[in-house]
Amino acid sequence: MCTFDKEKGPRRLMRKGLTLILVGHINFILGAIVHGSVLRHISKPDQKVTTEYTVTNIISVTSGLLSIATGIIAIVMSRNLHELKLQIGLLIASVLNALLSAACCAGLLLAISITIAHNGEGLMLGCNDTEVPINARSPVSARCPFDTTRIYDTTLALWVPCAVLAALESGLSVWCFIVGLALRGVEPCGKSYIKEQLEGEAECSPHSQRLIELRSNPDA
Repeated sequence: MCTFDKEKGPRRLMRKGLTLILVGHINFILGAIVHGSVLRHISKPDQKVTTEYTVTNIISVTSGLLSIATGIIAIVMSRNLHELKLQIGLLIASVLNALLSAACCAGLLLAISITIAHNGEGLMLGCNDTEVPINARSPVSARCPFDTTRIYDTTLALWVPCAVLAALESGLSVWCFIVGLALRGVEPCGKSYIKEQLEGEAECSPHSQRLIELRSNPDA
């Protein structure tokens, strides 16, 4: 898990960074589409707010933005393996994104389960009809500020790929976090191959020598 080859590792790190940026953009766009077409109608203060929908959607958008930021750091890091600030930035961004993406995936799965269990009733809270119980699976005459046609299928069709992408973001972020540990020589990756390579370059590179000194004396 902690293996990071100096020759092939930077290229793999760059590919993972590009993938994070692509996945983050797609997840952000899908989350924005769901919020703009459905959730904004059921998250007004004067109406019942479906927390499982609004909160998970906000997390989804935030996760997409953080994934983009993590991907950018990973790409820059692939060309500057010795930069201490980039190493720390990759560790912080990747662990935060892994946790947020995992929470996003769990929240979206919960929202999908609730929507299916209640036949999409939460999606219809923005309609101005209190006399008849409304659910998205039974066609009824209701005054709604949005098009109710296929709203149930459309929302699920967007939520499912969002959950899959969030899981992918979490996995890629965990990989980037492990790479950060290997580059820093932190346990359980303290005896990584990349650390040995950095130590081998210490005599030729003053910057590498300084990096090894910081690892040996973290309080310095």
